[in-house]
Amino acid sequence: MTNTDAFDAPLALDPDAVLLLIDVQRGFEDTDFWGPRDNPEAERRMAELIDAWQATGRPVVTVQHASKAGPLAEGTPGFALKDFVAALTPALHVTKTVNSAFYGTPDLHDWLRERGARQVVVAGIITNVCCETTARMAGNLGYDTVFPLDATHSFDATGPDGVTVPAADLARATATNLHANRFAKVVTTEQVLTAAKA
Repeated sequence: MTNTDAFDAPLALDPDAVLLLIDVQRGFEDTDFWGPRDNPEAERRMAELIDAWQATGRPVVTVQHASKAGPLAEGTPGFALKDFVAALTPALHVTKTVNSAFYGTPDLHDWLRERGARQVVVAGIITNVCCETTARMAGNLGYDTVFPLDATHSFDATGPDGVTVPAADLARATATNLHANRFAKVVTTEQVLTAAKA
C-alpha cells in the first residue's frame, strides 16, 4: 500500500508519469455481445488525456487484449484499437491475453523500472475488469497509481444470483475498492488535466 499521507495529498503528476490506455478496442462497440455500457463521455476523456500527455511530452503506453474468441479475438476487426488510439505512436505497446497489463508482452513492469517511472495513470476499458485489475496490480507493485474514473467505462454484468448489476454501479464499486483499499487515487479527468499543466 502507498503511504497514507502521500495518498491523501493533492494530486500531482510526475514529469514522466505514464498514461496506460487499456484495451481501447473496436470490439467493445459490439453492444449485442457486451450489452449496455455507462459513461458515453469516456472516449472523449481518454482523448483529452492523450492530448495533455502529448503536449507535455509524457509517455503513453497502449495495451491491447487478444482474446481466443469473441469481439476482441486477434485477426478480427474488433481486435483493432479505436482510431484515436491507433493514430498514436506510443512509447510502448503491450499485447495481453489476461486482465492485467502487467502480464503482457513486452513486460510492462520491466519497462517502467528501466525508465525509473514511479507513477502510472490508468484509463480505458473495462472499468471493473482490466482497468481495475491493472490498477490493483500497479498499487501492489509500488507504483503511485492514478485512476481517472470518467476516462473509463463498463458494461452491465449478471452475477451468479441472476441479478444484473448496472455498469454505473460496477464502476462505483471499482472506485470504492481502489480508494478504500489504497490501490489507487481515484480522481476525475479534469483533476489530471489540471495537474498535468502545473
